[in-house]
Amino acid sequence: MSAAPPVFLGSEVMEKHLHRASLLIPSLEAALANFSSGAEGGVVQPMRTVVPVQKYSGFLGVMPAYSAKDDALTTKLVTFYEHKKDSSVPSHQATVLLFDPRNGSLKAVMDGTVITAKRTAAVSAIATKFLMPADAEVLCILGAGVQAYSHYEIFTEQFSFKEVRIWNRTKENAVKFARSVKGPVQVCSSAQEAVTGADVIITVTMATTPILFGEWIKPGAHINAVGASRPDWRELDDEVMKNSVLYVDSREAALTESGDVILSRAEIFAELGEVVKGTKPALPEKTTVFKSLGIAIEDTVAAKFVYDSWSAGN
Repeated sequence: MSAAPPVFLGSEVMEKHLHRASLLIPSLEAALANFSSGAEGGVVQPMRTVVPVQKYSGFLGVMPAYSAKDDALTTKLVTFYEHKKDSSVPSHQATVLLFDPRNGSLKAVMDGTVITAKRTAAVSAIATKFLMPADAEVLCILGAGVQAYSHYEIFTEQFSFKEVRIWNRTKENAVKFARSVKGPVQVCSSAQEAVTGADVIITVTMATTPILFGEWIKPGAHINAVGASRPDWRELDDEVMKNSVLYVDSREAALTESGDVILSRAEIFAELGEVVKGTKPALPEKTTVFKSLGIAIEDTVAAKFVYDSWSAGN
């Protein structure tokens, strides 16, 4: 008897079942803790494979993972094109394949763009819950793309900021962002203006050289550094990296893929999963950086969450 054909879950279905990124927080916290627990955590996740498409300044990434505790097996295929002349095409496009771990049959082909946006923002929110100062009032977002929207959505749901600021290299996109989201957002004319006095900073840019400088940062601020996912790209300068307590999603990935970590030679204090487990402390009284590269197990638990939710309704 042959296996049932895989289902295709497109962006509308993904949005329906992931209408709030915060739905992923419990399963992502467990997955991060399992990832940082080594073999006993039951997570098998090799480093992502990245294939350069040099003719067109692009990359293809392959990100497989298996979680024994979630009984979930996936791989994500993601393309990233840095300098697209056609701005109607997203810089990141992704597809997630969900397999039956019992026999290897393909269960679902899923739009991975929604998963990537939602799980990345949810992991940043987890880091911020542990690391932001207790009296945080000002949120600053550098960048105005897909990740800016997903981060704004979950951060304004999970936290109570009195002021939200945004800066983008193309100001028109920042203005469009401020007009399209639900709450008030101050559009800033420079990154420095946006950052000065901010308690929580999110960098979600396409920058390849630093756009955030240590001299601007309020002592005790927390930074979620989400862009600069290549070993020669930067969003944060050396002063930020060396004068902050550095947390990462994966030590191995950060030391291989993050230009901010590699080029600054900043010391990694802990993985976020170690903080979730309680084996390493959160230090919200310090200036902190969470360097987010995005790891495959995050896609795995998000894909399983959506598939299970979809299955329950069918």
